[in-house]
Amino acid sequence: MTQVNLYFPYLIDTQGQTAVADEEDHIRDMIGQILFTTPGERVNQPTFGSGLPGLVFEPNAADAAAATQLQAHGALQLWLGDVIEVQDVTVEADEEVLRVLVRYLIRRTQQRRLAEFRRPGVAL
Repeated sequence: MTQVNLYFPYLIDTQGQTAVADEEDHIRDMIGQILFTTPGERVNQPTFGSGLPGLVFEPNAADAAAATQLQAHGALQLWLGDVIEVQDVTVEADEEVLRVLVRYLIRRTQQRRLAEFRRPGVAL
């Protein structure tokens, strides 16, 4: 049976059908979901998420960014460790913008990738 990967957030394609994501886009979407979900937000998965959304209302400080970096790395390893090898997570606080860079290796294809995300959840 072939696995179908849907885009997150949900998208409609040009034919008016559910848009299907390729493996790389799907992995990037999953990383974004983990980064921008608050632990406790999902009823049956209370540990899912990274705590990054909580920084929306906190002042951007170097110590908060460092703590979030560790949380994000751990959450990605926990939830996607069988799909990717997280090589580096960098969280940078620059005035009111929080930027997250995730370097990872896709285990199945051995391809290295870099994904960039910005608070409050807008992926670049």
